[in-house]
Amino acid sequence: MIDSKKILTDYNATDSEDAEVASFDIPMACAGMRLDQVLARLLPDYSRSRLQSWIRDGLVTVDGEAATVSRKVRGLERLSVDIQPDAEELAFTPEVIPLDIVFEDETVIVINKPAGLVVHPANGNWSGTLLNGLLHHCAALAGVPRAGIVHRLDKDTTGLMVVAKTLIAQTHLVRQLQARSVTREYVAIVEGNLDRDGTVDAPIGRHPRDRVRMAIVSDGKEAVTHYRVIEQLPYHTLVACRLETGRTHQIRVHMQSLGFPLASDPVYGGNAKSVPNEMRQALQRFARQALHAQRLALLHPATETSMTWEAPLPMDMEELLTVLREV
Repeated sequence: MIDSKKILTDYNATDSEDAEVASFDIPMACAGMRLDQVLARLLPDYSRSRLQSWIRDGLVTVDGEAATVSRKVRGLERLSVDIQPDAEELAFTPEVIPLDIVFEDETVIVINKPAGLVVHPANGNWSGTLLNGLLHHCAALAGVPRAGIVHRLDKDTTGLMVVAKTLIAQTHLVRQLQARSVTREYVAIVEGNLDRDGTVDAPIGRHPRDRVRMAIVSDGKEAVTHYRVIEQLPYHTLVACRLETGRTHQIRVHMQSLGFPLASDPVYGGNAKSVPNEMRQALQRFARQALHAQRLALLHPATETSMTWEAPLPMDMEELLTVLREV
């Protein structure tokens, strides 16, 4: 029986910025075993898949040379491992990320989020998020849950978000959201000619078969979207959407349910096969859902005064609209 605790006490670990280097001699009891099996015994706090990835990434050496997962050990070789921090451990690391700050005081930050920026760390996006940028911009946010984030935008949706800089402000904003007193208005380009204003009141939950998608389901959470036609285009419609609730993909799911999916939406959009070739190419270049959080209004958590912010359409949506207006 290998005493992994005894082996671990033989580490000669040196701290670096992101990793810990552990070196030790492979015990003879491991002779004939695969390298990944040896690591699994010697480093029981880490998963087999994580250890194997370190080997494949060249972070494990045997007698100073990179090795393969299936290499058999003889025993007594010198083993070195660059122990990498878990991605989740880095999720709340401050990072230099440009932020378009529309408003900031001692209580809140209002940001105009660009397309492509993930709001909060999660699987596949443990760094490079808005949260990481906020922590770099304001170190005090490390003491506020979720770095003060109280609502989110999809990765490829642009527009306004409010962030609380204190726990009291965060609680105040969350209560406003729960009371539906925060005004969140979006501008969207939808496929087809929508000729009426209206409201979609339909519960949203995870799609029963496709876990990447959301859908209108009977046991979903309440979701209410009000929509208004701004401009009818030859093959599309520019609409304003106001949220009462804030479910994941809410506008995208609700507009699709009406038969008017968002233009270029890679998950819920149509194919736009009937449009002229120039329009089709412009939509393919756009390559994200045509959705922008244009207006945000709320009560300031500290002063209780009503405040409103607006963000103009991003350049890519303006350029797309120019093409879609042409006949």
